[in-house]
Amino acid sequence: MVLTNQELLKDLLKREDEFMAQKFYSETNLKFIVNDVHELESLSKYPKFEGYDEDSINMILDTAKGIAKDHMFPYFSEMDKNQPVYTGSTIKVHPFVRNFMKIMAEGGWITAPFPVEHGGQNMPMSAFIASSFILSAANYSQSVYPGLTTGALGLIFNYAAKELQDIFTPQMISGAWQGTMALTEPEAGSSLGDVKTKAVPTGKGYYLVRGQKTFISAGDHDGVDNIVHLMLARIEGAPAGVKGLSLFIVPKHRPGDNNTLVFNDVNCAGCYHKMGYRGAPIAQLSMGESDDCHGYLVGEENKGLSYMFHMMNEARINVGLGAAAISSAAYNAALEYTRERQQGRKITEKDSAKPQIAIIEHTDIKRMLLKQRAIVEGSLSLIIYTGKLVDLMSVTEGAEREHYELLLDILTPVVKTYPSEMGIISTSQAIQCMGGYGYTDDFTAEQYMRDVRIHPIHEGTTGIQGMDLLGRKVTMKGGAAVKAYISEMQKTVQEAGEFPELTGYAESLTGAVQLWQGVIGELVQFAMKGEIDRFLADSTIFLELTGIICIAWQWLIQGIEIRKQLQNKTSRYSSEFMEGKMITLKYFYLYELPGVFALERILRNSGGFTAAVDPIYFED
Repeated sequence: MVLTNQELLKDLLKREDEFMAQKFYSETNLKFIVNDVHELESLSKYPKFEGYDEDSINMILDTAKGIAKDHMFPYFSEMDKNQPVYTGSTIKVHPFVRNFMKIMAEGGWITAPFPVEHGGQNMPMSAFIASSFILSAANYSQSVYPGLTTGALGLIFNYAAKELQDIFTPQMISGAWQGTMALTEPEAGSSLGDVKTKAVPTGKGYYLVRGQKTFISAGDHDGVDNIVHLMLARIEGAPAGVKGLSLFIVPKHRPGDNNTLVFNDVNCAGCYHKMGYRGAPIAQLSMGESDDCHGYLVGEENKGLSYMFHMMNEARINVGLGAAAISSAAYNAALEYTRERQQGRKITEKDSAKPQIAIIEHTDIKRMLLKQRAIVEGSLSLIIYTGKLVDLMSVTEGAEREHYELLLDILTPVVKTYPSEMGIISTSQAIQCMGGYGYTDDFTAEQYMRDVRIHPIHEGTTGIQGMDLLGRKVTMKGGAAVKAYISEMQKTVQEAGEFPELTGYAESLTGAVQLWQGVIGELVQFAMKGEIDRFLADSTIFLELTGIICIAWQWLIQGIEIRKQLQNKTSRYSSEFMEGKMITLKYFYLYELPGVFALERILRNSGGFTAAVDPIYFED
């Protein structure tokens, strides 16, 4: 029977619905990276993580898979099509948000990485991140509601006085109250030193807060009973710039007498309508319109930004995670489509009477699929690795802890940015694999394209991350982070040298690292001469160069584990999976790693070209 175009579309949609209800990430690959490559089970030797053996970690991942399949993906498209609506006083969100917050609270997911005394499970951050990857791949917008509450709770538990913890955390842990991070203002996005929100002391245990906040994720909505903002503000008389910022708990409704809630003069002034990530609202807030907004100081005055930065590494890992998860879902959608879609014939087949072939047989489709897999699985390996560094920092001391901290410092801009920027390219390739159908909203790929675009902006733009990497992380402590990072890559190269199949890749990585070191040596000379504009002019290009080398390193780490298992005949994975991983590694080294040579040329020869361009030359 020959299907019409409409019948073919209907059939493909039915197949995609059946497929995507089951798979938006590779369970095999995730467990390979978690259990074999980065061996999260090894953390169980530390008392803090006792009991988190491989079986326990796999159970966590399996439970997350069930939540994603049953309670998240079914609402993926629906939450996008029926996006939040501003009512004039609050934001109406999908009704399932309230149920989902309860599900996550009852399952212990909101507090999982916290100590037992805070209602947590002492779950390793790396295992928590791995489970979050599954949830984000199923429905990124939905995943942020409990995730934001977890982040806010972390700040309260770490820095707020016990009496404030007792007031605010029980309802947040229960999922009844939403937590947020309220940093950005209309004229202070990346430049937090320009925050103008004021806090006036009253001498009554609270400050009166007045100002505006914008682009606050889940900053107001009807899916919970209350919103608890962790807000940066400037106490009257505080120093200018970031040194004068303090951190406050500012609830929408503050606790009153007899377990009542009193409106706290935190007004929702609007809801932005976004190109993607539509299931979660982004709110505009106005505090203190009636001079009755109470803010409760967290920790000490003027240390707000340092408290926020305590959580920033994890927040930026989570941004990279979200981008990689969305890219993973797009890749899996494209992979299934290309297996099913019949189009054309082998290029050498001249007989048009012969049956068409699945488009996955075509060379360029295979190239695009390999690019997506290389980006997604390379990014995921880095994400899990950085999560493990967070864990190791929490259980070690002295020089060992400092080594892990240096590694995390230099890798944080990369783990935030590479998955975010390359996730856009990867998801675009997924649409390209699906052709015209991929560009329609009949398939999920176009939504993934819209959802993934926010990540280079979230938690510090790519430009900010580039300046952080080159301007701070590379130069701090006399280049100690660079030395720590290079030492880890050299260990990988040395281990790879034990396997003949990997020696060529090890040599390529060595050459790329030397190139990277040479660029650093040249650029740092400008910093030493005080030519800071020239030093940082191409910091984003430097970050791109660093990201490619970092993912090449992660692929070589994976290659070593594959060769070990094949050599020792201990693999529990199919030969097709293992060989597919090796093919993807080879793709990355053949197609992606050579890009460092062009980037090096720009960094050495640009002369800080863009820094010298006068804005007047953009006039017509």
